[in-house]
Amino acid sequence: MDIAIVVVLCLTGIVLILLEIFLIPGITFAAIGGGLFYAGAIWYAYSHLGSAGGTVTLISSIFVFGLAFIWLVKSKALDTIALKTNIESTAATGDFVKIKEGDAGISISRLNPIGKALVNDVTMEAKTLGEFIDEDTEIIVVKVSPTQITVKTK
Repeated sequence: MDIAIVVVLCLTGIVLILLEIFLIPGITFAAIGGGLFYAGAIWYAYSHLGSAGGTVTLISSIFVFGLAFIWLVKSKALDTIALKTNIESTAATGDFVKIKEGDAGISISRLNPIGKALVNDVTMEAKTLGEFIDEDTEIIVVKVSPTQITVKTK
């Protein structure tokens, strides 16, 4: 009967600790409970089965935990809940290739210091060199990057 109690306590502790590692983020009741179950099993084994039984319990439970951990990492058991999405898009639209330094355009919104501008029939986010540019003001492109253009007044 004592061996059954030790086995149940050890397995409960191991399962709770593995749940904490793989499924539950942070330190929660699963980690605390798993540690307490595991420590209780080792204490119970040493007190009721003697030092040889306690040592065997300690070493075998560490071995079982290691095997279960390795199996969970290498198996496909966690693939059903794992995130497998790859982001292959970017924020850049590719329209920036139509715009070159020195091109002229018009501000669509107030550039304070960031707003929208229309250059070569492309509407892009525009940034000034620190000045404020009112709406419907002619501008010149100073710098082009994939997400925005830097402009100044004409």
